[in-house]
Amino acid sequence: MNASAGPARHFIGGEWIAEGALADSLDPATLSPVGQYHPGSAELAEAAAKRARSAFFESPWAQSPRLRAQTLYEMADRLEAAKDEIADLVTAENGKLRREAMGETMGAISETRYYAGLARNIRGTMQETAPGNLSLFHREPAGVAGIIVPWNAPVTLLMRSLAPALAAGCTTVIKPAQQTPLSHARIIEALAAAPSLPPGVLNSVNENGIEVGRAMTASPDIDVISFTGSSRTGQAIMAAAAPTLKRVGLELGGKAPAVIYDDADLDLAVRELTHGSLAMAGQICVAAARYLVHESVAQDFESRITAAFRAVKTGPGNDLTSEMGSLIDFDNLTRVERLIEQAGDEGKLLLKGERLGQGAFLTPTLFRIEDLNSQLVQEELFGPLVSIESFTDEAEAVHKANATAYGLAASVFTCDGPRAMRTSRAIRAGTVWINSHLRLFAEGETGGYGKSGLGRLHGPEGLHDFLETKHIYMENGTV
Repeated sequence: MNASAGPARHFIGGEWIAEGALADSLDPATLSPVGQYHPGSAELAEAAAKRARSAFFESPWAQSPRLRAQTLYEMADRLEAAKDEIADLVTAENGKLRREAMGETMGAISETRYYAGLARNIRGTMQETAPGNLSLFHREPAGVAGIIVPWNAPVTLLMRSLAPALAAGCTTVIKPAQQTPLSHARIIEALAAAPSLPPGVLNSVNENGIEVGRAMTASPDIDVISFTGSSRTGQAIMAAAAPTLKRVGLELGGKAPAVIYDDADLDLAVRELTHGSLAMAGQICVAAARYLVHESVAQDFESRITAAFRAVKTGPGNDLTSEMGSLIDFDNLTRVERLIEQAGDEGKLLLKGERLGQGAFLTPTLFRIEDLNSQLVQEELFGPLVSIESFTDEAEAVHKANATAYGLAASVFTCDGPRAMRTSRAIRAGTVWINSHLRLFAEGETGGYGKSGLGRLHGPEGLHDFLETKHIYMENGTV
């Protein structure tokens, strides 16, 4: 059965399954249906978990690094062959720019090839604890991995968990976001076409509210949960996973500060931060969300960044002249509008976002605020609105950068190399960019401090959530 022919289906044990009443997937830019999908159920999630567990123990997958590498290379090739269809679907279901959709698709292909290479390089260690007594430390797959994918980057954020899980030797159950089921089905179709993939290694069940994700988290047949999403949902997943003592990897919310010192190249800072804040309409956890500006250049920076934000053209993702797409849906549009009104009450609006057209379009917002205790400073806003705060010296800049419970990403703008390194080391965040923002690639680990999550994705450490270490001991003269 071809996944592209008709509504988006579930994929379990190597078969496409059309089960569940049909629902529409809507284009947030036009409010028209993109297509239909079959919502899943707890029963389907459990069936997928059991099929994945059977494949883990009964297929050669977990013990065959060369098979895993070959399969991942085949998957990357098939993703690349389908890249235009995938990017078109992501643009239609998500509302982001077509070039953003293609960029994340190409990033997912790179990620898949990167972990294909690492699949054949998973090594243990050996230690001689006494003459002839050997301790062998073997790295082996953790079991069945449940992967819960968000809507904001449905290609990249799938593959950055799925690729290392497969490279490590895990079998998988995937739950896509309810807003992007058609994009996900096309991705799974490409992955499932890999000739070397054993049945049951790759399984996917569409969401139905929170039913499928909840069932995956509770299932005794799933050993690891890899989740990308909000901190609140991450906390709920940790609690729900506790009875079965699952390993949980969480990449959660962010409130990324950008520190702009008095010697910063302001043209560079404005260029980097306009993109760093408004990519995907600000619906990205590492978006620059707070500008911390030295008081001596605050007025100059404010005028420049306000002009840059005002010049951004908001429009449909498939319009090549658009510079920012829509929000994911009207619920989020009205949520962000309420935050804009709150920003006008608690701070000073420098640029007020406005609705455009009939879709979920909202132009950028900038506001100045100095109350560190404000919800607008402390909480992730997840949209095209950014706060500006000022500081007087390096110590205050670091204090303010660390003033929230989040610690996913940050950036520092200065021409002083030692100060750039001091500040980067002092900021409690998993990634700090110097004189840039929003640089993500397969080789570089990402992850958070505090409420921003547990574990790391990308890079060699991306394998760790999906591997166990086994100690095998041999004593001299006994074997």
